[in-house]
Amino acid sequence: MLSVSSSLLTPRQHLLRLWELGGCCQNPKSMRFRQAKKDQGISWVLDTGPNNFFMGTSEQYASLIQRNLAVNKDPCVGKAIHARIIKSALHLGVFLMNTLMNFYAKTGFLDDARKLFDEMPVRDPCSWNTVIYAYAKKGKVDHARRLFVEMPEPDIVSWNSMMVGYTQIGCFEKAIKMFIDMISSKVIPTQYTFNIVLASCAAMKSLDIGQKVHSFVVELGLGSHSRVADSLLNMYAKSGDLLMAKTVFGRMKLKSTVSWNTLLAMHMQNGFNEEAIDLFRSMIKGGPEPDIYTLSAMLSVSSRVASLDHGKQIHARAIKSEALHSVTLSNALIDMYAKCGNISNAQRVFEPISCLKDTILWTTMVVSLARHGHGEESLELFEKMLSLDINPNHITYVGVISACTHMGLVEEGRGYFKSMQEKHGIEPNTVHYACMIDLLGRAGKLQEAWDVIQNMPIEPNVMAWKSLLASSFIHKNMELAKVAAEKALLIEPDDSGTYMALANVYSACGNWEYAAEIRRSMRFRQVKKDQGFSWVQIRDRVHVFGAEDDVHPEREEIYRTMAEIWKEIKKLGFVPKTEVVLHDVDEEMKEQVLMHHSEKLAIAYALMKTPKNGTLRIMKNLRMCKDCHSAIKFISKLVGREIVVRDWTRFHHFKDGVCSCRDYW
Repeated sequence: MLSVSSSLLTPRQHLLRLWELGGCCQNPKSMRFRQAKKDQGISWVLDTGPNNFFMGTSEQYASLIQRNLAVNKDPCVGKAIHARIIKSALHLGVFLMNTLMNFYAKTGFLDDARKLFDEMPVRDPCSWNTVIYAYAKKGKVDHARRLFVEMPEPDIVSWNSMMVGYTQIGCFEKAIKMFIDMISSKVIPTQYTFNIVLASCAAMKSLDIGQKVHSFVVELGLGSHSRVADSLLNMYAKSGDLLMAKTVFGRMKLKSTVSWNTLLAMHMQNGFNEEAIDLFRSMIKGGPEPDIYTLSAMLSVSSRVASLDHGKQIHARAIKSEALHSVTLSNALIDMYAKCGNISNAQRVFEPISCLKDTILWTTMVVSLARHGHGEESLELFEKMLSLDINPNHITYVGVISACTHMGLVEEGRGYFKSMQEKHGIEPNTVHYACMIDLLGRAGKLQEAWDVIQNMPIEPNVMAWKSLLASSFIHKNMELAKVAAEKALLIEPDDSGTYMALANVYSACGNWEYAAEIRRSMRFRQVKKDQGFSWVQIRDRVHVFGAEDDVHPEREEIYRTMAEIWKEIKKLGFVPKTEVVLHDVDEEMKEQVLMHHSEKLAIAYALMKTPKNGTLRIMKNLRMCKDCHSAIKFISKLVGREIVVRDWTRFHHFKDGVCSCRDYW
């Protein structure tokens, strides 16, 4: 109860005291009257009427509550209006009660909404649906379900609310079951219903049910509605039916940015990167303006195909659309430039936004520098990151330990591995352990690498065993290689890379018979060897080369150019490393094989077709051999150009006869 002194207060002071005692606000100043005054109607009600007291109708009070929700969403103002209603002794009809329940539900006071619902002598469908939807939206599906069962005649809103509730908690199968029960109850679904159930089918990748829902959509004539069409497109995309997704997309009258993004994402997920680029070009010509997600996706495609030119075009479009303020897009730009071999541009994008204390942004730069052989810069940036109180994540530490690996900093790597757990509470996963095995193994500490894999608290994955296998090849340890390969093949029995790595260890150790046996085993098990290839982009076209390539239309000129280069670099002191040819053939044949490795042919072609002062960027799907590494150092010195080569482990920047990896990789 209010004290007698309350009669001496002004109406506004009276309300403040009422709200304080009611527990709405601990501090009356937080009532945000200034914001409420932005809506003159609400302010007027709080200030006017007989003796400064407003006496309104149910409709007027309902309108005020709705206006407060639209303008301020201030729970204190809403409760103040409720207090006025009670003080005025106004009859609370169904419409006003529903409005109050809706206000309490949408401002987070679900218990108050339920209390009003329970006090209602008469309820209409809106009363039931308001509380059912509020419970469902909050994930309290059991509460919603009990009310749904009690409801005399659930309508389409009730059914939709229940489906929303199940999707909120990830019970997509139950959402679909609700849809089936709804159809059995002869309730006609709306566009919104189909959006919910198709989203559930997409989440479950349930193509069969999704197709049946699609048939129902067509039967009701709703297929032309843009929202339903978007939901159908998303369902087919998530379920993996690219052909049907393209059919739905082609039939859409209105293709939104979301529609284009969905189809682009599907092409990317299925590895159709060139098709994604073509689709994006179609969008530019006749579709809506690309948004941040479109541009980020296309930067990702550029990274995958290592198309620096295409990535630069997306960058230019991002500048034009003023989308560079987005951390997501900036991060995608850094990643694109780094993966396309232009680490300097990646740094230029990062520097102006490094003031943003965003973990993902900084992590991308740390990892990119490590991948490009700039280990010192990567570690310096990491230390700066820590000094700025930017918390690293598990990916950050992958980059940090990798930086140590590529520089042979064993003790530093051990220290970071320890601090990851002790200082930042990050439990190492299989990737971190694989990095540690790689760090120790490359440094020749094979016994320690073995101890790490034996003492891992989690089951070693194939990456851990293949890291040990790679180290065994570097240091020609046949016994350890055999164990590592056997363990890796237990996990991935059809991995040709493991077979070939073991065969190469045997060949490197001169055990030709064992190497031949491994190759026979591959043929018996029908395991096909991964084809090594390199590619280079010249203007808008990507040229792909294999070893001893005899397909390219300019093969003869490429071979002639490579022979001239070979002759010239020998004059500079290059000596072919014929020992890397793991076949039992004579030295002359070994040298011919080496001269025609895919990355050398790609470089020869790039030298033929590009101006004499630009950087060459070559991509390769497998690890570069020692002979190619040595030869490219001499080629960079011969032609006076920087040559960037990305293999499956890292980037190598060759310039003036020196590689950024310092011959440790």
